[in-house]
Amino acid sequence: MKRIEIVINEDSLGELRELLEEANVRGFTVIKRVGGMGSTGERNPEDYALAENNAVIVLACEEKQAERIIMTIHPKLKDFGGMCLISDCKWTIGPAVSY
Repeated sequence: MKRIEIVINEDSLGELRELLEEANVRGFTVIKRVGGMGSTGERNPEDYALAENNAVIVLACEEKQAERIIMTIHPKLKDFGGMCLISDCKWTIGPAVSY
């Protein structure tokens, strides 16, 4: 299994979700208003004057599905101003893997 974490500008969330649907992704978790430090500087979700917020999408899938996801989102990821991390994981609890 692979765990994919994608950090992007919240404004690009709708377009990323469309790309994930195109890659036949059937489940993921979205965490909005996340903060941190990156190439665009610091993002503090508690700063209400900040007009741009980040979001994180987390999903787990089989390796072949992960490859399909990366091939689908890679051309647009730089436009989203984000990053994508892929790591090995083990499915332990929850419904059966649907990928």
